[in-house]
Amino acid sequence: MTLTLNVPVSAKLTDQQFYEICQANRDLRIERTATGELLIMPPTGGNTSKRNSNLNAQLWLWNEQAKLGEVFDSSGGFRLPNGADRSPDAAWVISERWNQLTSEQQEKFPPICPDFVLELRSPSDSLKPLQEKMQEYLDNGARLGWLLNHQDRQVEIYRSNQAKEILESPATLSGENLLPGFILRLNTFW
Repeated sequence: MTLTLNVPVSAKLTDQQFYEICQANRDLRIERTATGELLIMPPTGGNTSKRNSNLNAQLWLWNEQAKLGEVFDSSGGFRLPNGADRSPDAAWVISERWNQLTSEQQEKFPPICPDFVLELRSPSDSLKPLQEKMQEYLDNGARLGWLLNHQDRQVEIYRSNQAKEILESPATLSGENLLPGFILRLNTFW
């Protein structure tokens, strides 16, 4: 279960302080909302971790062939334009945008919203916060996002400037024009 830690305005963390807290607590996934709250999430269970590894591997293998961008797993955080620090379960950034960042920006929490994000709902996750997080990615520049909801056997597809689409137990998902040729196979996911 996610724990929300409210941080008083007078104790607002700098980006460097937040980064150092995350480095000192590597066993936890810590995100920061745009309003400065800290969200502390425990490690996932075995089945969720296995599913997430499979999804990341498929994205990485496609990108290894396509060489169009950079792939990130749930251990990486991104500093979004609204000030939030988020860690999607899988993310992808177009090479041109990634290469515009300095080495220092790439090393810490890059100040960039991924072009593509994937979130996997864990058994302990409530759906509404994940849906809000997906909308936050879109509001900050993501072009495509997938929320995989194993419990309800659904995928929610988020696209910039379009209504959310919900699919029931799809066998595959297409990376569309953003990730040309990428097909995520979900036949063993359900």
